Amino acid sequence: MGLPPPVVLHLEHLDVTFYFSSCWESLKVWSSRMGALSPRVFTLLLAPSVLSFFVPRREGVRSLRASIAGGDEAPKKKKILVLGGDGFCGWPTSLHLSDAGHDVTIVDNLSRRNIDTELGCDSLTPISHPEVRLAAWEELTGKKIGFESIDVAEDYDRLAALIDKERPDAIVHFAEQRAAPYSQKGEKQKRYTVDNNVRGTHNVLTAVVEADCCAHLVHLGTMGVYGYGTSGGEIPEGYIDVVLPGGREAKILHPAYPGSVYHTTKCLDALLFQFYNKNDGLRITDLHQGIVWGTNTKLTAMDDRLLNRFDYDGDYGTVLNRFLMQAALGVPLTVYGTGGQTRAFIHISDTAKCIELAINNPPQVGQPVEIFNQVAETRRVRDIADKISSMSNVPARFLPNPRQEAAENELDVSNRKFRSLGFEPTLLDDALFDEVQLVARKYKDRCIQTKILPASFWNRKRAIECKETTAPVPPPARVPPAVSSSSSSSSSKEPASPAVA
Repeated sequence: MGLPPPVVLHLEHLDVTFYFSSCWESLKVWSSRMGALSPRVFTLLLAPSVLSFFVPRREGVRSLRASIAGGDEAPKKKKILVLGGDGFCGWPTSLHLSDAGHDVTIVDNLSRRNIDTELGCDSLTPISHPEVRLAAWEELTGKKIGFESIDVAEDYDRLAALIDKERPDAIVHFAEQRAAPYSQKGEKQKRYTVDNNVRGTHNVLTAVVEADCCAHLVHLGTMGVYGYGTSGGEIPEGYIDVVLPGGREAKILHPAYPGSVYHTTKCLDALLFQFYNKNDGLRITDLHQGIVWGTNTKLTAMDDRLLNRFDYDGDYGTVLNRFLMQAALGVPLTVYGTGGQTRAFIHISDTAKCIELAINNPPQVGQPVEIFNQVAETRRVRDIADKISSMSNVPARFLPNPRQEAAENELDVSNRKFRSLGFEPTLLDDALFDEVQLVARKYKDRCIQTKILPASFWNRKRAIECKETTAPVPPPARVPPAVSSSSSSSSSKEPASPAVA
C-alpha cells in the first residue's frame, strides 16, 4: 500500500504539512484483520485522532475531516445568536432558522420600536410584543426561541458574557440602524447611526475574539457600499482584481462609494471585518443586500401574533412597499426625481433563505471575508411605478428628489455565489404584489398618509428644492425597462458619479 497524500492544515498564518507514515506500524494489526487499507480509508481512520492534536477547536477538526472526505458535511443543528432579531429582517429570519431546527436566541433592545415613537409612525401591521411573539411561536410549533434584551452598542460586558457563555456556532448581525433617510434626518440621527452601527459591530468582533469563540459572523450589509452610479460593467461580489504599480496583481476590496451616513457605516463595517479576519482569523460573511420588499413569509403569516412589521413612511418604507401602500389607498405613487434610478431588490422571504445558505456555507479559518451580493433582480424605479400604476389604476406623481444621487444609472450586479448554492430568487410578480396589497388594504386605517412623503433630506439644497417646489416634476420620456434576475442595465442620459439609495 502506498502512502496517502499529505494533508495541509491552514491554521491562520501557519501552514503545517505532515504525513501519516510514522503511524504505519501501529496499523499493521488493523490491516491483518481488516484486509488491505486503501489510502482513502487510511486517511479517514487516522485523521480525527491526529488532527485533534494540531487543531484544538472542534470546528477545525470537523471542517477538515469533511474536506478530507471529499465534501462538506450536511447542515447540522447550530446554536445561533440573531442580533436585532425583533426587526423587519431579523424576525422572519429568526423564525426561519428555528423552523430549520437550529437553537436560536434573539438579542435586541427594541430600538426600532422606539424610533417608531420618535417618528410618530408605527408599523402598518400591528406587531406584537416580543414575549407574545415568542410564546405564540412555541405554542404553534413546539420550538423555543430565546430572547436577551441587550444593547449591542452600549452593553458590551453583557454581550461579551453572553457570547462567552453560549459559544454560538453562528452570529447573525442585524443590530444596526438600517434606514438611509433616517441617517440623514439631522445631527442627532447622523450621530446615532454612526455610534450605534460602528460601535455595535466592533463590540461584536471584540467579544468574539475575547471569548476565543470560533463563531461564524454573518452580517447584513448593503449593495449601497458599491455606490449606485454607472459602473460601466458588472459589479462583482466584494472584491476586484487589480494590477498595482510595478505590475504585481492583487485582489482588493471593491472601492466604497457610500451615498448616506447609513451606507458609510456599512463601509466602515467592511474595513473592520477585513482587519479582524486577517489579525484574529475570524470567520466572517458579509451580505451586500438589495432593497427588501414584501412584509410576511409563510411563517410570519401563520398567526397574527407572528406578523412582521410593514414600514411605509418616508424614512423606513422601502420604495416598493411605499408604492404598494399608496396604491392600496388610491393616492398617487410618489416617484423621486426622474425615477431613473436602477436598484437591486430582494423579497423578505429570500433574505431569510439566503442567510441560512450563508450559515451553512461558512468560510474556513484562514480564508478571507466571504462576500455575497444578496439580490434577486434589478429594476428601474419608474418601471416599478408603471407596473403598480397599471395594476391599480393609480397614477404616478414625480416629485423633487430629497436624495443627493444620480438622476439615472445603470446597475449590473453579479449574484453567482448564491445561485451556485441553489438559490432560486423570488421575482417581482403580480401575485406577490397582490399579497402585499392585501396587507396594505387590511390595515390601511392605521396608515398616516402624510408620513409616506419624504421627511429627511440629504443636504440643505435638497431640502429647499423639495419644500419650495409644490408642482410635480414632469414625467420623463419612456425608455425600455431594465429587468434581470441576475443583472440589469438601464440607459444613462448623463454621466453619473457613484451615488446610493
